[in-house]
Amino acid sequence: MKIIVTDEVSAEGLALLSQEPRIQLDIRLGLKKEELLAAIGDYDVIITRSGTTVDKAVLDAGKRLKMVARAGVGIDNVDVDYASSKGVIVVNAPFGNTNSAAEHTMALLLSFCRNVTVANNSLKSGEWKRAPFTGYELKGKTAGVIGIGKVGGRVVTRLKAFECEVLACDPYIGAKRAHDLGVKLVTHDEIYKHCDIITVHTPLTDETRGMIGPREFGLMKTGVIVLNVARGGIIDEQAMLDNLNSGKLIGGAFDVWSQEPPVTDTLKHLIGHKGLVVTPHLGANTFEAQINVAIDVSKEIISYLDDQPLENAVNIPRFDLALMDQMRPFLNLMSVICDFGIQLLDSNPEKLIFSYTGNISHYDCTPLTVCGLSAMLNRMVDQDVNMVNASLIAEQMGIVVEETKSTNVDAFSNVLTLIAEGNGKRRLISGTLFEGSPRIVKLRDYTMDFAPEEHMLLLNYGDRPGMIGKIGTIMGQHEINIASMNLGRSEKKGEAMVILSLDSAVPVPVLDEIRLATEATFIKALHMRVGSCTRGCGACAPTP
Repeated sequence: MKIIVTDEVSAEGLALLSQEPRIQLDIRLGLKKEELLAAIGDYDVIITRSGTTVDKAVLDAGKRLKMVARAGVGIDNVDVDYASSKGVIVVNAPFGNTNSAAEHTMALLLSFCRNVTVANNSLKSGEWKRAPFTGYELKGKTAGVIGIGKVGGRVVTRLKAFECEVLACDPYIGAKRAHDLGVKLVTHDEIYKHCDIITVHTPLTDETRGMIGPREFGLMKTGVIVLNVARGGIIDEQAMLDNLNSGKLIGGAFDVWSQEPPVTDTLKHLIGHKGLVVTPHLGANTFEAQINVAIDVSKEIISYLDDQPLENAVNIPRFDLALMDQMRPFLNLMSVICDFGIQLLDSNPEKLIFSYTGNISHYDCTPLTVCGLSAMLNRMVDQDVNMVNASLIAEQMGIVVEETKSTNVDAFSNVLTLIAEGNGKRRLISGTLFEGSPRIVKLRDYTMDFAPEEHMLLLNYGDRPGMIGKIGTIMGQHEINIASMNLGRSEKKGEAMVILSLDSAVPVPVLDEIRLATEATFIKALHMRVGSCTRGCGACAPTP
């Protein structure tokens, strides 16, 4: 694997990659756009920070590109949607600099409250003044934290240590998270109406862009302190400037900007305002954080090489990390079911239904569905399909994908079922886990019980004496050994279904011979992809 590093990334953090014999690591800093476009076609992975824009042009030029690794939290400089359409995985390092960002938030807040920057400049200039730099204590203040994820949660803990009352707003966080942090969950408007200090810790999305604007500033009481150490653009900068100028805000602190480096008049005036403490996007700039984020993306790349699940892929649906170990066998089961099922179809399906029965239905099964979809589409299209682009490709092909769940438990505690419909036909295959290994337990309306093997033969025929003997005789004549057999039938002397596990593949002439001898209504030689992986789902990773 060839990797290009285009921005300053900690060498200590990249040591995992430089010591890996399967990897060629090229550090090429300061490339102009045309130089990057000329070079990127030779690489499988690009590692960046914020200095390189990975846009449509770069992704198109990266013919071999499999992954974009952002050594940091934000992915504003990566066209994630277009990367997804090309099946390129985008990973970041959302946790490596969380402590750094939280500490920087507190550093800026305390610098403002105690006039550290202006007092520092005054004393260094030879003055001895104290009265102009009278500050504010945090104790007893009501602080509002918008977004209590990894960074916001740490900020909450530090604010409480300074004896602030903390209110929090985060629509994606459950009540238990707030309870564990010891904060009260309130609405956005309650934050604006009641807080003395407001700090944002959310990603920049269409939903959060301009989230705090003229209306929100209008709800605030006079004398509020506002901070943004998250992403530039979350707070409307013109509105921030207007409210600083009017005296509605006593001040605040910004580390991030909607344009970096800032060049607009609004940003220049905001940066120059005496009531604002400012830094040039230093939230993640600690020696420890730079090492941590580099280590995190390096681990993701190694995991990709080893067919292990990716923890921080932003465009792959995944389980909560706490559930990954127990869910990984189900990813493998789904991949096996779908690899088996797609071979029973004689045309592309019009509709795919992924059904989850039993205890598994209590969880978010989206990663399982996308894993199965990826396994099927890899058999159907020429392009590489993975969990990044599987849903998009299915949509482009006009395949309807549905997911159903039921907590009802029958013979097994957990059952995964694939139903494929098309051309008036319907195929059903169900599977479960037996001691952690996949077992097929139902085909169509036949109850079965077998472990999928690399080479298999499935056929339907009228149930009558001597059929198994005929099949065995033909196999023996062609030196094809039968490892195991599973038989199902709808009724005595009705239709029978037999599935054979074989030591080798069945040639087409032998299939024809068996079809004639048994008058089979359906016959199909199956070849399972032993050890295959749908890249990023972790289905092929060994179960711990």
